[in-house]
Amino acid sequence: MSERWPDLAGRLVDGRHVLPVRVYFEDTDFSGVVYHASYVRFMERGRSDFMRLAGADHAELFAGEESIAFAVRRMSIEFERPARIDDVLEVVTGVREMRGASMLLAQEVRRGDQLLVSAEVQVALVTATGRARRIPLALRQVLGAAAEG
Repeated sequence: MSERWPDLAGRLVDGRHVLPVRVYFEDTDFSGVVYHASYVRFMERGRSDFMRLAGADHAELFAGEESIAFAVRRMSIEFERPARIDDVLEVVTGVREMRGASMLLAQEVRRGDQLLVSAEVQVALVTATGRARRIPLALRQVLGAAAEG
C-alpha cells in the first residue's frame, strides 16, 4: 500500500476488515437515499480490499501460475436502515467459515453504531476456465491469519 495513502484499502481491526466509504450523489436514487445496488458495490470493495490487505490480492492471484480468482456464488442481504448522500459509512468484512473451495464471509455496512445492511456472502475459488479449485493451504493460512487479527 502506498505510504501516501496508508488507509486507502481500509484496515484490519480485531480480525475483521473495515473500509470507510463516503456516499456520493452517484450512489443514491432520486430522493438522496442510497440505491440498493450501491451497497453491493460497497461490499465488493470491502471484500477486495480485505483480500489485498490479507496478502491475497485478486490481480496477483489471477496473474499467478494457476490464474485463480474468487467469484461470488451466493449472497444474502438484509436491508435494515437507509444511508443518505454525504454519509460516511464503514463496510466491515470478516471470514465466517472456510470450506474446501469456498469461503463464507459476513459483511456489514454501518453508519457509526447503526447497522444499515448485513450480508452473508459465499465466494468460491475458480480457475480461469470457471472450474472450482480447492483453496490452497498457503492462501487458507494467509486469509485465516488476517481473520484472526
